[in-house]
Amino acid sequence: MKIRMVLFAIGMFVLVLTVSACGGQKEDEGIPGPAGPTRPEGPAGPIGETGPQGDPGPSGAEYVGDQMCGGCHTDLYASYMQSGHPWNLTPVVNGVPPDYPFSEISTPPDGYEWSDILYVISGYNWKAMFVGLDGYILTDAPEASGNAGYQNQYNLSNDALGFYTGWSSSHAGEADWQFTCGSCHTTGYSPQGNQDGLPGLVGTWEQAGVRCEACHGPGSLHINNPQGVSMQIDRDAASCMKCHNQASADLIPTADGFIDNHDVAVDLLQGRHTVIDCITCHDPHTGVIQLRQAGEPTTNYACASCHWEEAAYQNNERHAGMEFACIECHMPRMVSIAQGDGGIRNVDPPGDQNATIQQLDHGSLGMLRGHRPGGSPAVRLGIVNQRAAAGQRAAGDQHPPIRQKQRRVGGGIRAE
Repeated sequence: MKIRMVLFAIGMFVLVLTVSACGGQKEDEGIPGPAGPTRPEGPAGPIGETGPQGDPGPSGAEYVGDQMCGGCHTDLYASYMQSGHPWNLTPVVNGVPPDYPFSEISTPPDGYEWSDILYVISGYNWKAMFVGLDGYILTDAPEASGNAGYQNQYNLSNDALGFYTGWSSSHAGEADWQFTCGSCHTTGYSPQGNQDGLPGLVGTWEQAGVRCEACHGPGSLHINNPQGVSMQIDRDAASCMKCHNQASADLIPTADGFIDNHDVAVDLLQGRHTVIDCITCHDPHTGVIQLRQAGEPTTNYACASCHWEEAAYQNNERHAGMEFACIECHMPRMVSIAQGDGGIRNVDPPGDQNATIQQLDHGSLGMLRGHRPGGSPAVRLGIVNQRAAAGQRAAGDQHPPIRQKQRRVGGGIRAE
């Protein structure tokens, strides 16, 4: 028994010493040994569940509206707002009619108030049509249809032809005439859907009218980083022709001695001017009307800037007596208007409706003498395009012997 007690006491003493040694001051760690060999990677674990959707990443450029552009480009914006592009489609807000820079439309079509109008189509120095609250172009009196004589188009005055403002009919009486012109009358247009959810408005857009971003593209990235992101612009004539060419590039569409409307510029493609771009001569930020109003040149360059040899002979005695400038014969103002007829002065021999291609018919007797002292001012152009446009071109008949008696109309020529 005593032996057991002694052994137990010795055991407890050793245990106490051991515990005391473990709880004492820790010695410094030794130098780590070398890493062991890398073992092969184990099999992949099971695929976990799909996590929640993350926040959207940064988007591309977005449309910001031309007023944002005007915040920095103040002078350019002020000039551009005097041109026709922004007014191709103008919303009517709170029943207040558009405030055009050089035009005024006092009333909407008969039977309507301005509060019944959603948009005005054009209205800048030419004509205007009206879109109702349902998105359809107005063609008849309220709650009516079938009246082919209803006057729904407002024509602005044309002093050259002696016509004053007045109303006329266009598609009058037709029901549910949709607005399908957004591709050339709006900014940021998409053919998908309906603007404002209205069935009469085909497609959607970011801003009504041809605004800055219609040609320069969406500007949000440039707004946020003007120095790092520049606004690119396609200066090629093809960019303008997307809207300023409603016909074939091979023909000039004509009717009644005038070139069809919608500001076609197809003549650029048919003469020697096809080698230059529209903006070589025209500044899209100014247009023409405001320059005429200010008595300033309407183009960047005069004809003589390039045609200096012809200009040296242009001011001959005959031309001076008729007060003719180059463009009177080579670029007559012959684009059709909303209404028009009549004449100001007779011209003999006459020009014809292809004069706008600026390329004279070298088979015409006396044509070249118009640029020489004592020469004839006759301008007689080939009328192949005129014949083809009318569907009358004969096979192999390149220069049909047809002459039309015409009258000059405000610098243009009207066929009789």
